[in-house]
Amino acid sequence: MASSPTGDVVLATYGEHPALWEDDAPLARALEERGATWRAVPWDATEFDWSAARAVVLRSTWDYFRRPDAFLRWAEQVSAVARLVNPLRFVRWNLHKGYMLELAAHGVPVTPTELVRRGTGVTLAEIVRARGWPRAVAKPAISADSWETFGVDAAPSAEQEARFARLSAERDMLVQRYVASVEDVGERCLVHIDGELSHAVRKRSLFQGGRWAGPEGVPVPIDDDERALAARALEAADARGLAFARVDMARDTDGRPVLMELELTEPTLFFVDGPPESASRLADALLR
Repeated sequence: MASSPTGDVVLATYGEHPALWEDDAPLARALEERGATWRAVPWDATEFDWSAARAVVLRSTWDYFRRPDAFLRWAEQVSAVARLVNPLRFVRWNLHKGYMLELAAHGVPVTPTELVRRGTGVTLAEIVRARGWPRAVAKPAISADSWETFGVDAAPSAEQEARFARLSAERDMLVQRYVASVEDVGERCLVHIDGELSHAVRKRSLFQGGRWAGPEGVPVPIDDDERALAARALEAADARGLAFARVDMARDTDGRPVLMELELTEPTLFFVDGPPESASRLADALLR
């Protein structure tokens, strides 16, 4: 079994892109400035000795949704022999986006969401008609990078229904009201480092090309109601004080911020776009 020098901070990646993602380069530099060593290792590297790592930090593990059971088994194994960041219980809970309904039950304003369990045979038309939504978005409950996410019309097309039927036969799905503000005001990502709100960026909507249409994160100021929603979501998830967290939100038709996603597992943290001290703060937290 290949070994990891004692003291390394391992930044977990994935096999198709084993190197460190560009956005995490400031974190790597901050670790080096503090005299720490680091290495990027795909999470499914079977010959790697995870027990020798000082910390295993989930970063660009972005194929986990294709093998979620294997990913969770790996996280459990790593957590048993090393310090997993973020901790295993948050990874387990955050992997399936059904957590949106739990947060809503705790009073967190979320974008209206229906969870469709695998194999139930519910149609898109039934959901949008019952909800009265002018547009919707369908996505797998376990996914990353907008995989198999698509728009849904008020009267879903045969193509949309067929796609949903194919996906929902195999996996749990979410259907959510489309939040039109992502097209102008934009979706806001509030990044928290070591339990503190660090910075925010505007993320380009999937329906405007997503991150593939150019630089994804544009720094934006944080409004008081956005700050309050982020704090409320993290508190409801018992996730305040984590090494990192990202709270994604947009404004509803009344102009109020609603939660789009709470990312505690492997979110992009927009270090390249954020203040330089944000990566330094995470490095300090990891070494502490």
